[in-house]
Amino acid sequence: MPSSVVRRTGPLARTTAGPAAVAAVVLALALTGCVGGAAPTASPTASATAGATGSPTPSAPPALVPGGTAQQNLPYFDHVNRATLAAKPDAQGRDFIDALVAAGFSKADMQLTVDTTTIGLKANSIQFSVKLGDTCLIGQNGADAGGYNSMVTPVLATGTCLVGRTRPIDW
Repeated sequence: MPSSVVRRTGPLARTTAGPAAVAAVVLALALTGCVGGAAPTASPTASATAGATGSPTPSAPPALVPGGTAQQNLPYFDHVNRATLAAKPDAQGRDFIDALVAAGFSKADMQLTVDTTTIGLKANSIQFSVKLGDTCLIGQNGADAGGYNSMVTPVLATGTCLVGRTRPIDW
């Protein structure tokens, strides 16, 4: 046993522990008496109080970081694209581009793949991008992609973000 810990034995230990135990029981009974009645029910003010009790509070939705990097803007990019899909589960390329423009991204910095194959069938996935400096935000959606996915990549040697055939964003 460490030398700083003093352990008492004998009658003195019983007399000092007894009052402490009694005090704890009295305090517990007194606090229990304050609760009384039916169990409390949730009320609209319960969530407002939750923050004061140390419970986690919801964080603000992500926002555009003007002049920020692709990595800094990825959460907002994802937020906008997921909201687009929530509003329109079968969203096509124009839906994503229009939502990103409305959210503050520059249309001039975007690229988009075609929505249909070369024989006119619906594409199994589409890609869309926003160039931010020397990096790109790339989103992909469709069956072949397993739903919506995104990533940050460096700009290609061509100065663009997407490989392959893209369509003009001229609306």
